[in-house]
Amino acid sequence: MNLTGIFDTHAHYDDAAFDEDREALLSSLETKGVSRVINCGVDLKTSRTTLDLAHRYDFIYAAVGVHPEDALEVSDADFDELCAMYDDPKVVAIGEIGLDYYWHTVPKDVQLQWFERQLILANELQKPVIVHDREAHADTLALLRKHRPKGVLHCFSGSVETMNEALKLGLYIGLGGATTFKNAKKPLAVAAAVPADRLLLETDCPYLAPFPFRGKRNDSSLIAYVAQVIAQVRNENPQTLVDRCRENANRLFGI
Repeated sequence: MNLTGIFDTHAHYDDAAFDEDREALLSSLETKGVSRVINCGVDLKTSRTTLDLAHRYDFIYAAVGVHPEDALEVSDADFDELCAMYDDPKVVAIGEIGLDYYWHTVPKDVQLQWFERQLILANELQKPVIVHDREAHADTLALLRKHRPKGVLHCFSGSVETMNEALKLGLYIGLGGATTFKNAKKPLAVAAAVPADRLLLETDCPYLAPFPFRGKRNDSSLIAYVAQVIAQVRNENPQTLVDRCRENANRLFGI
């Protein structure tokens, strides 16, 4: 499967899962058809390491922000340091931010406060957001309607109806390995229905490796398997799909 020009719009290469071979893996990605990657921070520490990766590798760009599961740990001083990072030309988005009602580890009011704070910042800076939405569709859409940032719903897990509400706000839809799973009814329905100019490809690596690698460590080269499945349900050529998704990502993130 020799696809080229893959743009992975959501990765976590600073994760400990890559500690043993990070440099070798990242150095090999361009030979495996990967042209660009956005690495996403989830708190101050990972935003720093994300930015460091973006400075070390030309093809890596950074998103920095506070993930809902990390919202209890962030201070105003941390936020000030994050805000300073947005002046860096390699920082192309505010993320990963959003709401997660699955784990119940961070109170909803804390999550909502930090999500809204970062949405306001995104509009002030005119930067796109990378939104995490897990079992929080109604509240996520309510805040997105209120502030109307540009951005992407990453690892989209909602229905076609929810997708259509996001599209009305001008948002993009990020799809990855879940579209290849055997129980992937909703992701495949979304993949078939999303407009061609609003689709982004992603990994969320090291997580969510596509079939037949499910349960193993994911990396950007495996987007080729995702592209093949999505192209099939859309009756498209996989390379054409990859090319269009790269153009979409370049447009959204201003690259």
